[in-house]
Amino acid sequence: MNEQIITASILLAAYLLGSLSGSLLLGRLRGVDIRTMGSGNAGGTNAFRTQGLAFALGVVVIDIGKGALAAWLGQRFAPASSAIWLGHAWVGHACAFAAVVGHVWPVWHGFRGGKGAATAVGALVVLWPHSVPMMLAVWIGTLVLSGYVGLATVLAALSAAVLGMALRVPMPLHLLTVAIALLLVYTHRANLARLRAGTESRFDKARLLHRWFLRK
Repeated sequence: MNEQIITASILLAAYLLGSLSGSLLLGRLRGVDIRTMGSGNAGGTNAFRTQGLAFALGVVVIDIGKGALAAWLGQRFAPASSAIWLGHAWVGHACAFAAVVGHVWPVWHGFRGGKGAATAVGALVVLWPHSVPMMLAVWIGTLVLSGYVGLATVLAALSAAVLGMALRVPMPLHLLTVAIALLLVYTHRANLARLRAGTESRFDKARLLHRWFLRK
C-alpha cells in the first residue's frame, strides 16, 4: 500500500508540474494572458507570434524543462518493487504523460493550457533521447516545405511512435510515444480541420524552399 501511495503521489506531482504553463507564468510577469491573443493557445507558437522571440524562447525552455523534470522524477523516485499496480519501469513514462496532460489541462490555469508538444519533447529527452533528433528533423523538414507549424508538430510526434514500433522499443516507451502522438493529434484537431479546409495559417518565413524558388 505504501508503494502505491508513493507512486500515486509521484504521478500527481508530475501532473501538477506539467500544469505550470510557461506562457502563462511569464505572461503574468508581463501582465498579459496570451490565451486572449492570436490563436488563443498557451504555447510557444502563439507566444512567438504575439509576444516575440525572447518571450517564446522562455516559454519553450520552461515547457521542455518541466517535461524532462517530470520524467526524471518518475524514474528517480519510483518504488523499486515491480509488483505494484504500476511497475518501476512504467512510472517514469506515466509521469511523462501526466506532465503532458497537465500542460494541456492545467489545474493552476483553469484547465486551459497549450497543446503539449514542448513538454512531450522534454520528457523524451530524458526517456528516449535518440528519438529527439529525428523528431526535430521531421518537424523542421515539414515546416520548411509546408509552413504549417501544427502539421509539422503532429508528423514529428507520429514519427516517434512509428520509430518506436519499428525498433520494438520496450512496452512502456512504445505506449508513451503512441499516447503522445494520439494526444497531439487531438490537441491539433482544429489545425488539421483548417488544413483540410484550406484556411490554416502558414508561417511563410519558414518556407525556405518556396522562397528560394520564387527568387529564381
